[in-house]
Amino acid sequence: MNIVLTGSLGNIGKPLTQQLVQKGHSVTVISSNATRQKEIEAMGTKAAIGTMQDTDFLTQTFTGADIVYLMETMEAVGDSFDQSVDFIGQITQIGQHYKQAIERSGVNKVIHLSSIGADMDQGNGILLFHYNVEQLLRQLSAEVAIKFIRPVGFYLNMLSFIPTIKRQGAIISNYGGDTKEPWVSPKDIANVISEEMDKSFDGRTVRYVASDEVSPNEIASALGKAIGKPDLRWNVISDEQLLTGWLKIGFNEQVAKGFVELQASQGNGKLYEDYYRNRPVLGAVKLADFANDFALVYHNE
Repeated sequence: MNIVLTGSLGNIGKPLTQQLVQKGHSVTVISSNATRQKEIEAMGTKAAIGTMQDTDFLTQTFTGADIVYLMETMEAVGDSFDQSVDFIGQITQIGQHYKQAIERSGVNKVIHLSSIGADMDQGNGILLFHYNVEQLLRQLSAEVAIKFIRPVGFYLNMLSFIPTIKRQGAIISNYGGDTKEPWVSPKDIANVISEEMDKSFDGRTVRYVASDEVSPNEIASALGKAIGKPDLRWNVISDEQLLTGWLKIGFNEQVAKGFVELQASQGNGKLYEDYYRNRPVLGAVKLADFANDFALVYHNE
């Protein structure tokens, strides 16, 4: 099949591209970074250099594709410390560009990398843009079959714990305790997307992706053991304290408020209500596996 991938060769895109090439598909990888062209082509794929904000470019690249894989990230629109960026608004606009390009190109099979929380129009914090983009894509003609892939929180997000562990000797958040929550590896996400591309497409479907279900205290224990700090603790502070700290170090206000609300939703369980109604089979990469990767980064920063 002729498959077009957005997202360049990132944490999901690279293993996904490798799998699709190995299966014999013709793959085009979109990247906004021209320096990635040689690396993309070296994988046996075509490179399309352009941006997700350019509807004409997207339309041209999507035309003739059997399947288009869509994703959007905060990094695509700006730096989390840039006070001028409206992340939710700009990423929602990318969704509009995707919608227009699909309509113009005639693509009728789409896989969209969305997120946990995309079922919620409030209480999901910064993830609101995923809800917005899903709603835009759902406005497409019924002839366009869409698979919405909703991964849970990435293990890689735990790397943000490193500065606080080094400065204060603890993981610090506005929720914690012994209630388990799901986490996921990009490798497992890539496996699910590759699998879904080989299945039939019909209507609009949703599939959650998770690798392991562990509590904050279990995370602290696993990461602490991996980095040689077996007494590492996950400490809980108030929403207000966390927000104040993030604003003090210069986070974009929308981002800071959005993540505080998101993490509060993790703590009270609202973020996971639809996930547990549609609980997936867990993937292969467990917290213990990621803890080793975490330790390598921790000791090299």
